[in-house]
Amino acid sequence: MRLYGTCAFVALLFLSSLDSSEAFETTVQPQNASQVTVSSERPNCTVCTVTGVNDTQTTCHPSLDLVPGEKVKLRFTCSEPIEQSYSVTITSLIECTEKLCEPQIVEVQSSILSEFSRTFIWKLKAPEKTLVRLQVLGEELTETSKPCTDGLLFSMVASETNEAPTQYCRGGSIAQLDFSNQGLMVLEAKPQIKVPSALFQASSGPLEREMTVTIGPSSTVVLSREPGEKECEVCVVNGTSPGCSATEVTLKSAEKLSLKFKCLKPQEVFQMKMTTELACTMNSCTPAVAEVDPDFFKGFKKNITWDIINVPDKTVITLEFPKGLEEKSSPSETCKDGFQYTVSTMRLNGQLKTSIYCKGLSGSKLDYFGMKTVSVEVPKGGELEPHVFSLKAAPRGGKSMSVTSDPKTKVIISRKDKKPDCEICATIKSVQECNELKVTLDSPHSTPVEFTCSEPQSIFSVEINREIDCTEESCLGDTVHAQKSFFPDFNRTFTWDLKVNSTRAFDLDFSETGLRQIPNEEMCPDDNTYSIVIYSRSGLTNIGTFCKGGPVTSILGRYKGRVSLTVPGNAMLDPVNFKLKVGPETKMLATVKIDLPRGVSDINIVTPNYPGDFPDNEPIQWMFSVPDMHNYTISFGNAGAPAECLNGDVEVEYQKEEKNMTKSLMDPQPKQQQGSFNMILKNCETNRTLSGLSLSYSVSVMRSGHPVFCTVDLSTHKGVSMQIEKVGSDTFCEMTIDSVPKEKINVAAGTKAKLSFLDCPREDVRLTASKIIACDEITSCPSFNLSVPPLGSCPPMPLLSFTWHLKIPKEATLDLRSPTGSLRQSLPGQECNQSNSLHIVEEENFSLGEFCSDGVIKKLQVHTNVSITTTGQDLKKNVEPLLNVVVSPEIAEDIIYRVEPSMLETTILATPSWPQGMKPFSTVSWIVDLPSHYKAHLRFTNVSKIKCAERHTCIKVQYLGHKEELMSRREDEDVEDQVLKKSFYLNISNCKPEKMHFGVRTIIALQKKTNWLAIILGLCGALVVLIAVLATICVLIRKKKAKMNTESSIYMGKGNIFRPGDKHFIKTQADNDSHVYDYIDDTMVYGHLLSGSTYNDSLDLPKGPQTDSYQTFTGPTDGPPPVSKEPEPEKEQYQTFLDPSETFVPPRPRTPIDRQNSLGFQDRRMVDNELYTFKGKAEMNTIHLSGPEMEPDLPMPEDSL
Repeated sequence: MRLYGTCAFVALLFLSSLDSSEAFETTVQPQNASQVTVSSERPNCTVCTVTGVNDTQTTCHPSLDLVPGEKVKLRFTCSEPIEQSYSVTITSLIECTEKLCEPQIVEVQSSILSEFSRTFIWKLKAPEKTLVRLQVLGEELTETSKPCTDGLLFSMVASETNEAPTQYCRGGSIAQLDFSNQGLMVLEAKPQIKVPSALFQASSGPLEREMTVTIGPSSTVVLSREPGEKECEVCVVNGTSPGCSATEVTLKSAEKLSLKFKCLKPQEVFQMKMTTELACTMNSCTPAVAEVDPDFFKGFKKNITWDIINVPDKTVITLEFPKGLEEKSSPSETCKDGFQYTVSTMRLNGQLKTSIYCKGLSGSKLDYFGMKTVSVEVPKGGELEPHVFSLKAAPRGGKSMSVTSDPKTKVIISRKDKKPDCEICATIKSVQECNELKVTLDSPHSTPVEFTCSEPQSIFSVEINREIDCTEESCLGDTVHAQKSFFPDFNRTFTWDLKVNSTRAFDLDFSETGLRQIPNEEMCPDDNTYSIVIYSRSGLTNIGTFCKGGPVTSILGRYKGRVSLTVPGNAMLDPVNFKLKVGPETKMLATVKIDLPRGVSDINIVTPNYPGDFPDNEPIQWMFSVPDMHNYTISFGNAGAPAECLNGDVEVEYQKEEKNMTKSLMDPQPKQQQGSFNMILKNCETNRTLSGLSLSYSVSVMRSGHPVFCTVDLSTHKGVSMQIEKVGSDTFCEMTIDSVPKEKINVAAGTKAKLSFLDCPREDVRLTASKIIACDEITSCPSFNLSVPPLGSCPPMPLLSFTWHLKIPKEATLDLRSPTGSLRQSLPGQECNQSNSLHIVEEENFSLGEFCSDGVIKKLQVHTNVSITTTGQDLKKNVEPLLNVVVSPEIAEDIIYRVEPSMLETTILATPSWPQGMKPFSTVSWIVDLPSHYKAHLRFTNVSKIKCAERHTCIKVQYLGHKEELMSRREDEDVEDQVLKKSFYLNISNCKPEKMHFGVRTIIALQKKTNWLAIILGLCGALVVLIAVLATICVLIRKKKAKMNTESSIYMGKGNIFRPGDKHFIKTQADNDSHVYDYIDDTMVYGHLLSGSTYNDSLDLPKGPQTDSYQTFTGPTDGPPPVSKEPEPEKEQYQTFLDPSETFVPPRPRTPIDRQNSLGFQDRRMVDNELYTFKGKAEMNTIHLSGPEMEPDLPMPEDSL
C-alpha cells in the first residue's frame, strides 16, 4: 500500500508541474475499532473517494469520515502543499470495567496516512469511582510545556472537566498515567514520523488515592473541601477516629495515619489547615524551630499556623526567617509567588496588631512583644522550606547594664531607627524613667539602664561627651583616653569639648602613634575614625578626618574645639591616647605639625571643610619636618580658588630658615627642595553666595642620595637562592629588585636580578643564602662536600649565613663527616665558636644541635632531610669545605653517632638539641669505639624524668656484635653506670611525653686495662731465667777452675798467641775464622749509646745484670800452659760472659751464618753512622772487604806492657 501511495505521490508531483493544484491518491483501510476523520481547513482543498470502473466516480468533501474496516481509495486535491493542508484524526475507545480494560494493549495503526499530521485520541470509559491506569510501554515520559523534538506529543486529561491538558514528551521517568472514568489520552504525530505500534497497557481498579501522614503531638490538621469543587470523599483508615467525610475531617496527633481519597486529584478538591502550638518561657521556646515536612500534603493549598502560648509578661520573642521577609505596603497587596506570612501580636493596650509579609531577599530577624500567632499561606502546588523560622525568648529588658560616667562626662543614648518597638529605662534617684527616643546620663554615680528589646544596639547609638575647660583647670600635658567599657556593642561616638583662652590655642599631641588624614567622607580601616572641629568666628570648621598611624604628630586649634572618635558597633576600640596642653597665643585657625617619614612617601592633605569652603580671612599653618638627605615636592592637585574675593587675596606663604616666599594658588610650588619648612594658607573675604576656597595637595618626599647598582646572577649556581633583608626598625636603607622597592629581597634559584641599594650601610642589611641539594634515588646521589659557593661581589655586603637543604629518598641516610676528621657537639660549657659552627635541623624543624670540628664524633648519620646552616662575619671569604656528605642505605634509627672517646679527657654524649629534649618517637644511637688496652666507664649524669602518654622510653647498652643487652631501662626505671671493656652500642628511644621533654646526658671516661695474666707469666719467666743464670754461672766457674789448673797462656802485645809445644795457633787472625761471630747483640755492642735515651726505657727491660762488648782476658798468667788440644770450631767463636738467653735482655733472633753475615761483607743499605742503621727496605747489596779492612785495630792496655 505504501509503495502504491509513493508512486501516486510522485505522479502528483509530475502533474503539479503542469497544473497549479496538487493531487495525491492513496488507498487506506481503517481498523474496525477506530474512527478515522480526514479534514482540511483550507477552502480550496478537498478529499475525494474514488469508486467505479476505472476510478471514474469521485465524491469530494472538505472533511471525510472513513468507514471502520472498509478499504477506500482517496484522492487529495489542494492548491497548497498537501502535507500542511490536511489533518487526520484517529479516535479509539478504551472501555473498562472495575477490574479489566479492553483493549489491554493500546495500539495504533502507525502506517495509516503517515504523510499527514495525525492525532490519535483514546477515550476512556469506565464505571464511576473507577481508576484507569495506562502503563507506558517502551520509552517513559516527562512532563513538558514545549514541543517535543521527536515529533510525538502526548497529552492527557485525567477527567471530563475543562481543565487544561497535561503534556508529555518521551525520555523521562513517568511510567504510568492515571485517569478517572471519563479521561482522555491524545497523541499528536507530525507528518512522516513513525509512531510505535504498542504504546500503553490499560488496567482499572477502584478510584482511591492513599496517603500516610504523621501529625505531631501539638498539631491539629483540618482537611476541608473548597467551595465549588466536585465531590470527593476522604477516609481515615486507622487512628483513634476512623471514618469518611466528603466535606471536612479533623486530624490530631498520630503516627503514620493512613488516608484514602476517593477522587483522582484530592489536592484539587481539599485544602489543609494545620495549627501547631509553640510554648515559650521567659528564656526559651519549645520547639525552638518551626519546621514542616515538604512532603506533608504535598500539592495541597495549605495554611499553617503556629500559636505562641504561655508567653510570660515582659518577654520578647525574636523570630528569625532564613529566607527573609519584606513587609507589605498595604493589606490589599498580594504576594507575587502566593506565599504570605502573617504575624499577630497583642499590644500592651489590649489591641491585636497584625503584620503581613512576603518573601524577601535576605534573612530577617524580628522582635515582638505580646507574641500570639505566626502563619504562612502556601499556594496550591507550592513547596515550603523545611526550616520556616526559628524563635528565641528573652526578658523584655533585653539588656541591662550599669553606667558610671566620669565627672563632667555625659552619656547620651539616642534612637537611630524609629521602626522597632523599644524603650530606654534609666533609674535615676530610685525613679525609673523610660523614653523611646533619647536618654542623657550625667550622674557620676552608678545608674541602672534597661532596654526593653533584645538587641538595642541595632536601634540606639551612644555618645560619650566630656568637657575639658582649660580656663578653669590645668592642662599640662594630661593624657586623654576613651573608656573602652562603655557600650561595646553599640555605635559609639566619643567627643571631647575643649576650651582655652580666646587668644591661645589648645595643643593636641598625637606623637605616640601619629595620625593620617583621609577624605572627610571616608572611614578608617580599623573603624576608629577621628575628626577635629574648631569653633571659628564664621561657624563650625572641620579641620579634617584622621586615622591612627601617620605623620601628623600635633594639632593646635584656636580657642574652642571638639575631638571626636567614631567607632561602629562590635568594632574593637583601639584609641589614640593623646596629650592635651595649652598652647601659645596664635592668630592661626589651626596649626598642623607633620613629621615626614624617611624614604619615598607621598601624603595627601586637604583644607578644612574640604570639599566645602575654607573660612574667610582665616589662616591655617602646616609645619613640615623633612628628614635629612631628602627632597620634598609640593603639588596642588585640586586647587579651587574663590569665585570672587571681596577683600584681599588668597596667599600661600612658605617659611624656611627665616626666609619667606609668597605664592598664589596658580604659581609653581616648590620642587626638589631640602630642609624643614612651614606652609601658611590664608583666605580672602569671599562672596559667600559663590564658591569659596578649597585645596587638596600632596607632599612627596624622596631620597637625595645615589643608589648602588649591581646584578646578581644565580644561573651558574644550581639550587642557590639569596635573601636580603633590612635589620633594625629605624633605617635609611632603601632596596629595590628590578626597580621594585622591597623590605626583603628574595632572588630565586637560577635567576638574574638587578639590585639597587640607597643609603644601606652593612649594619642595616643582612645577606643570607641557601642551596637545595636533592636526588631521587640512592644510586643517583653522589658524595659531595659542603662549601660556600663563590657568589661574587654583588650584593656589596658580607654573607652572614649560608644554608644547605639536603633532600634524599626516604630509604636513604645522610652520612656527615668533618674534613678535619671529627665533629664536636656544642653543649653547655663546651660551646662551639659561632664563626665555624654548623647548625643542623631536620625537615620537621627539629634542631639536632650545633656542631664544629675537632671532637670525638667521627661520623653522624641522619635518616631524614636536613638543613645545615653556617654563620660567619663574611662567608664569601670561606672557600674551604665544611662537611663531607655521603648518601648511604637506610638505617633503623633516626640518628647514629660514631664516636671515638678521648684518652686524655672525659667525653660527653648528649641527645640531640640538648638540653631541649628529643623528638617524640625518635631513636638515637651511639657506636662507641674503644682503643685497645682501654676500658670505658659510662656514667649517666642527667636523665629526664617524664611520664609517657604513648609507648615508653628505652635506654639500652650492649657490646658491638653481641645480642645480649648489658642494660635496658624504661622511663620508670633507674639507670646504672656501666664499666665496658670493649666497643659498645648505646641506644636511646623516646616516647610521646605527656609534658616536659626527654633527654639524656652521659660521660665516658677511659682507663687502661691491667693484664694480670701477663704479669704472672712474666714473673714465672723471670724466676726460670734467674735459676738458669745461677746454674750457668756455677758450671762456668767450675770449668774455669779446671782450666786454670792445667793450662797457662802468655799474652803477646804483637804477633800471635801461642802455647808452648802446641802448634795450633800457627795462623794469623786473617788466616782463620776465629774472628767470625755467631751473632752480634746490638744492645751489648751499642748499649753505651742508648743509655741516655728514652728508647731504652720504652723497652721496659728488667734491671738485671748486663754484659758489655768483648774485652781481652786479663786474668792470671802464671797458670799452667793450655792443653794442646784443638778446640771445637764453635768453642773458638766469641761468646759473652753470659749467654744472651740467660740474661734479662731479650735476645735477638739468631740467623744462619753465611757469607754475607761475616765481617768480610758490608751491606750498602747501612748508613755510615755510629749505629749503622738501615736507610731503606731494598734488597741486600753486599761488598767484600779486604784483609786489612777486616782486621780489627784493638787498643793495647798500658798494663799489658
